[in-house]
Amino acid sequence: MHVQKNGKPARILGTLALLAAMASGAAAAGGAEWPQRPLTMIVPFVAGGGGDTLARLYAREMEKQLRQPIIIDNRAGAGGNIGTAAGARAAPDGQTVVFGTNGTMATNHWLYKAVGYAPDDFEPVARFSVISMVMFVSPDSPFNSAQELIGYAKKHPGELTCASAGNGTASHMACGLLQQMAKIDLTHVPYKGGAPASTDVRSGRVSFMIDVAPYLVPLAKSKQIKVLAVSTPQRIPTLPDAPTLSESGVPGYELFAWDGLFVPKGTPPERLDRLHQAVNAVLSDPAFERSMEERGSINSPMSRREFADFVHKEYRRQGEIAKMIGVQVD
Repeated sequence: MHVQKNGKPARILGTLALLAAMASGAAAAGGAEWPQRPLTMIVPFVAGGGGDTLARLYAREMEKQLRQPIIIDNRAGAGGNIGTAAGARAAPDGQTVVFGTNGTMATNHWLYKAVGYAPDDFEPVARFSVISMVMFVSPDSPFNSAQELIGYAKKHPGELTCASAGNGTASHMACGLLQQMAKIDLTHVPYKGGAPASTDVRSGRVSFMIDVAPYLVPLAKSKQIKVLAVSTPQRIPTLPDAPTLSESGVPGYELFAWDGLFVPKGTPPERLDRLHQAVNAVLSDPAFERSMEERGSINSPMSRREFADFVHKEYRRQGEIAKMIGVQVD
């Protein structure tokens, strides 16, 4: 191009080049603009159960922060192993996130010979909450307290059945720990998720269950289940009249569930940060915090480093519990 004496075309070219460079730099940074399309959250449990209920609540709030829909992909089976293994194989681009729990990210590795994934296949992004568990029976059950149920079990070994959301789940561990600490003999009845298990407990087909509080609290308040006790060291605000199992003749009984967000290893750091920020923004909202407390779930945000350390410690702790109980799935 011919350059005029006043240099205007040259200045125009220079300006265009600068704008192009700025656009290129913004595209390269990318983190602030991501995500630009819907995300998928793999939930390794059946729809309607405790884990699925929580995952959907978190996803709904995260959508507001990320400004993109989050599609729930329920892949149940093998105590959460099937869906979690699928998450480990997903592309490490942040578009697929995994709802993880103490079962899938810690306990299962000690219960199953092969889970289909390794602990370091994932990057811990953020902890969601710490969750109380609830011991409950059918409204028509003859038992009105944990003491009555345990006393009956001692006199009738193997007669009472304890439902769980599946082998290796938190509800399975809760049954095993109760059996060990109360010195009673129970028959474990595993299901493919908390929803069908609780349905059979409500109908009286199974004697009782100990499962995560969030999906059970509404059932308790509507008198669809009878709550006997909670698993945490202290009573929970949403069920203040329910004693702890430790108060109910099993001193020292303590078990809680937790959940968090994970992504495949190798996901870009800026996307990890974006997801972490979104989760913590959700957890810091007072209205959301109150709504979760009413369900028996306590928002428990951590830094990414703290959460990674927590998951590692839980992996070891759950291994110790599994060995103490002597539970093995296969």
